[in-house]
Amino acid sequence: MASVIPALLTPAPDEVVTAAHVRVVTLAAGPIALITLDNGLDYTKPNTFGVGGLTALAAALDDVDALIAEGSIVGVAITGKPFVFAVGADLTGVPRLANLEQAQALAAFGHDVFRRLGELAVPSFAFINGAALGGGLEVALHCTYRTISSAAYPIALPEVSLGLVPGWGGAYLLPRLIGAPDALTLIVANPLRQNRMISARAAAELGIADVRFDGGNFLVDSLRWASDVISGTTTVERRNVDLDGEWAAAVAAARGQLDAILHGAAPAAYQALELVDAARTRTRDEGFGAEDETLAALIMSEEFRSGLYSFDLVQRRAKRPYGAPDKSLARPITKIGIVGAGLMASQLALLFAQNTNVPVVLTDLDQERIDKGLGYVHQEIDSQLNKGKLSNDRANRLRGLVSGSADISAFADADVVIEAVFEELSVKKQVFAQVESVVSDTCLLLTNTSALSVTKMAENLMHPERVVGLHFFNPVALMPLVEIARAEHTDDASLATAFALGRTLKKSCVLVNDRPGFVVNRLLTRFLGEVTAAFDEGTPFDVVEHALDPLGLPMSPFLLLQLVGPAIALHTSQTLHDAFPDRFSVSENQRAIVNARIGTLLDWDGPVSRLTDQVNAVVTVGTAPSTAEQVRQRALDAVAQEARIMLDEGVVAEPQDLDLCMLLGAGWPFHLGGITPYLDRTGTSERVTGTRFLPVGIASLRG
Repeated sequence: MASVIPALLTPAPDEVVTAAHVRVVTLAAGPIALITLDNGLDYTKPNTFGVGGLTALAAALDDVDALIAEGSIVGVAITGKPFVFAVGADLTGVPRLANLEQAQALAAFGHDVFRRLGELAVPSFAFINGAALGGGLEVALHCTYRTISSAAYPIALPEVSLGLVPGWGGAYLLPRLIGAPDALTLIVANPLRQNRMISARAAAELGIADVRFDGGNFLVDSLRWASDVISGTTTVERRNVDLDGEWAAAVAAARGQLDAILHGAAPAAYQALELVDAARTRTRDEGFGAEDETLAALIMSEEFRSGLYSFDLVQRRAKRPYGAPDKSLARPITKIGIVGAGLMASQLALLFAQNTNVPVVLTDLDQERIDKGLGYVHQEIDSQLNKGKLSNDRANRLRGLVSGSADISAFADADVVIEAVFEELSVKKQVFAQVESVVSDTCLLLTNTSALSVTKMAENLMHPERVVGLHFFNPVALMPLVEIARAEHTDDASLATAFALGRTLKKSCVLVNDRPGFVVNRLLTRFLGEVTAAFDEGTPFDVVEHALDPLGLPMSPFLLLQLVGPAIALHTSQTLHDAFPDRFSVSENQRAIVNARIGTLLDWDGPVSRLTDQVNAVVTVGTAPSTAEQVRQRALDAVAQEARIMLDEGVVAEPQDLDLCMLLGAGWPFHLGGITPYLDRTGTSERVTGTRFLPVGIASLRG
């Protein structure tokens, strides 16, 4: 039966339509129709499904139905263009959906088209030849059988990270194929773990694909296998899915994990969980109908619009940094020097060596410190080697690239030197003066400072124009953001070289002006400063620690403070207090904790945390407690005020850069949109600053 294009839907003007080409291929078991998805562009522009793409696939299936009716084919297969199967819905047209009826029509249209693949009179096969995400994976799930190329990556259902659910069959079909425990990992847990993806090997092991073939002859092997299945030569066995105890236990465990992480903050994750829970007893029609209703409601939610905005920032703006100089100005980098051999410096050394493939040399005050830093690098290389992430040759090459020297003259032929020493301005200025005495006039000088003035570090140098801030986040290998700070005299060539290095390191770079704390540390310190102030005033620990739970942040306040380290947090607070004493305070309790050399702040009793006895022994609190709501609003008001001041100061060009920094540098969730969309939709922006950060319709419904 042909799918009917809903009258409420029209292709978006800028949709890149994915065509569905049909050809008949003769196999030993008989002819089959092979549908190839192809939007006419290379692999960097993957296949997607908008209204136009769904319409094209529906038309191809009409042709297939005609071939089946006349007895011309014995099977149907669907595959993608080279390196790409399909990566889901075309999100460019979704913000144009004006009401719930249109959203419902889009949800139902996807189901109407995709389900035809699983309801044909002949077997259907998905040949997953490349990336399969979201709706792309769901197309494959509707087929009777699936093969996958060993080179296919990534495989995922990332919808929950955007504020949606796998609403074109995924929430119903996947758990009934591989069981609720593994399905909930893919549908709920992975999207909330920095949007984890899985490999072809994992997809085959889980039973998402029935068989995995090497990439070189993937299509030929898949066609041969399909022929054997059709003829009965090959029998496909599937796992027995437990629809009773295991299913219920998996749902209960996932709900507990969501409560611990999100505290009810993001509706999509919970609704995906409910769909999986109910898929155990629902019919296909009931399951798909529930997906339609859920998907439509989420499409018209503020959380999804914020998630879509976040996705666009991470996928587009992060790759085209606002204000970055022309790439052609960047100077070549053939050797890198690092001042310091501590943990941060050692992490940087390994990162540089792995991604630039040029020599990296560490220096420090003595050979003992240098040996310790090199030992860390070698230990990490050995760990990656043992896990199969590196070959022996690659591991040996990396060890050879990283060296150490107690003599700063080792930097003489370096093109870049970065300092990663103690956060003290006088120390950093001394380091740069020493480095400048031995390097060339064009050697780029970088500082990894998190809060100090880059301009002041460079002020006494002969060439202050080549000094740039390059602020990494810990752990260096995992955190995707680098804040690139332009000092007062920084020239375009130096800045362009810094951006080029950031790109080589596979980091997302945001241009910031040289102001204390840059973006992430300044906003976080202001935000958390209000929370710790409430504790100091007498708000009970359990109230303070959970006051921010409704935001769904990745960590509670004191857990974050423990991770950062009380001493580092105190130093940042003091630096920002010195710069902005009217807005940034320094907690005397925090100072007492640092003076007592306490690093561990929390004890755990099951899932419940409490302050350690050592902390309780040194802190002093007042007698003016606040409620959790008061603490939360106080913190949000503060961050709204600070964000507006930072934009007025020109720390970044636009609110989008503030949000991108919070997403990638602080790990704040997509459903907040970073932070400014949440401040807008809760009315905090207008109440505190007199205006919204973003126009209506950007990261929000159009009203």
